[in-house]
Amino acid sequence: MKMTKKWIFAVLILIAAIIAALLFSAKPSSTKSNASVNLTGAGSTFAIPLLDACKAGYTTATGNTFTYTGGGSGAGRTASDKGINDFNFSDTPHTAATRLATVIHVPVIAAPIAVMYKMDLAQPLKLSAATIAGIFGGTITKWNDPAIVSDNAGVSLPAKTIQVIYRSDASGTSGNFTNFLHGMAPNIWTKLGSNDFKSSYPGDIQASANLGRVVGAAGSSGVAALAASTPDSITYAEKSYAKASGLSVASIKNAADNFQAPDAAGTSAFLGSATVNANGYLTFNYNTTTPNAYPLGIVSYALVDTKSKNSAAIRSFLSYIVSSKCPTTNPSLEYATITGPLLTLDTTQIAKVGK
Repeated sequence: MKMTKKWIFAVLILIAAIIAALLFSAKPSSTKSNASVNLTGAGSTFAIPLLDACKAGYTTATGNTFTYTGGGSGAGRTASDKGINDFNFSDTPHTAATRLATVIHVPVIAAPIAVMYKMDLAQPLKLSAATIAGIFGGTITKWNDPAIVSDNAGVSLPAKTIQVIYRSDASGTSGNFTNFLHGMAPNIWTKLGSNDFKSSYPGDIQASANLGRVVGAAGSSGVAALAASTPDSITYAEKSYAKASGLSVASIKNAADNFQAPDAAGTSAFLGSATVNANGYLTFNYNTTTPNAYPLGIVSYALVDTKSKNSAAIRSFLSYIVSSKCPTTNPSLEYATITGPLLTLDTTQIAKVGK
């Protein structure tokens, strides 16, 4: 039977449609290749306020998102060891043998740890490192102790018992705090610093004089909340938690004999005296005589596997966090902007991800 022109034309259209469909199905989906990535992380509670503040800006800038669950630096190091999450944060270097060989440190977050207290005073409290070591070490138990009076000439201090609150979980904040105490007051805080506050405690934390007076709470938010509900208490955490909980913060005497408040400028001055090794670890100089150094400035390290499948998104995340856009999003949090040699180090470390 002879085919009509109309029928031939219809067959050709059908064949063209089939070919087009086959070609389209074989073509990689542009939506999938350009899809946003949802990164996950855990660890340091010190990092939470900054990461929360920068979350929206990061998504706007990159199209990616991230979820961060906190849990403390110990949880961050454990997750890193198990290959969980795209990034994990620890406020002290992860030097344990359990660390994966491909995991690097990137110190992208910097801020002060504040010594915060619940007490009504006419002016902010001033404390030397030796006095702080005595308070947290149990040798100074009253607010009108001569050592505190000496640090605060002309200030009327109550004859009340000091309620000490420490981090009960494995915490880089505790590690940095106890390193500071041993570094500046080694004759009083005689043990080396530790992420476990109790193991660094220079005396017997279970002594009868400490029962009910020296107590622990989990997380920076936990110690701040407990201090806020405990009159005459003192604790340590990142400064942002003090404001959120209505606590006052002390100025700390540095090695230049100046009492310095916990602010971004003092933190940057202190970090500028640190030395850095090839692994990205910082060694702090607690005895720096930089006039405005705040000697309890710390960094939080992003623990990142350089072989991660989401390496491009992780690089964009770290680059955004370390940029000035992130800490200046909410200046009231007083995270320090990383500059100078430390920024150069971070740029180098970030470039290793995916290489």
